[in-house]
Amino acid sequence: QVQLVESGGGLVQAGGSLRLSCAASGRTTSRDAMGWFRQAPGKEREFVAAISWSSRNIRYADSVKGRFTISRDNAKNTVYLQMNSLKPEDTAIYYCAAKPMTTAWGVVTGNEYDYWGQGTQVTVSS
Repeated sequence: QVQLVESGGGLVQAGGSLRLSCAASGRTTSRDAMGWFRQAPGKEREFVAAISWSSRNIRYADSVKGRFTISRDNAKNTVYLQMNSLKPEDTAIYYCAAKPMTTAWGVVTGNEYDYWGQGTQVTVSS
């Protein structure tokens, strides 16, 4: 079992930055693909970014490309989401997710993750 805990959310003005962290416990996630998703009020959960366990394969949603950066530190069992140039439409609860992978290049951009965190709120004011 893997427990995921997100942190780093908060209230920020448009144009500002936040760095989210997702700390895993229970076992190492060094061979898991990791992802970030978000859910805004009244909307379905949507994909934000994903990273393979080797960090060699990274994907982003078009809406965040060029503004968000996903990274991971396998030694710390942690994945990060650096969010720059934030917009009010980025307001949402952000979730991280993990899925064991057999390949170093594997990423998951859909909801097929095995483990999910509880989420952290990000609010961007205009």
